[in-house]
Amino acid sequence: MNDALSLLLTFHVIIAILIVALILIQKGKGADMGSAFGAGASGTIFGSKGSANFLSRATAILATLFFITSLTLAYLNKGTVKVESVLDRVQSDKIIIDESENQELSPLIPIDTPNKR
Repeated sequence: MNDALSLLLTFHVIIAILIVALILIQKGKGADMGSAFGAGASGTIFGSKGSANFLSRATAILATLFFITSLTLAYLNKGTVKVESVLDRVQSDKIIIDESENQELSPLIPIDTPNKR
């Protein structure tokens, strides 16, 4: 089972890296005006509009695969993580408060007497 989880996690990370790369390759909305007048669009592999469709479809497919692998990893790891608080590790019977040092630092003003002014 661990081999399957490791393989799925590796696939998940590869998909994430590919999504980031595809998003960085895509041109912004402002770059469409230059390609409308033929600025370098003829030298591309996909033509002036072909790369936008291919890259957006590939991004959508990879995003769907990323979503599916995320849900699968969450389902397979359900119940395997032990939730433990830091406070659960502290044993309260071992905490010792030494009050001898604290008495020297305590104020010398009595608390019970009213304020005389």
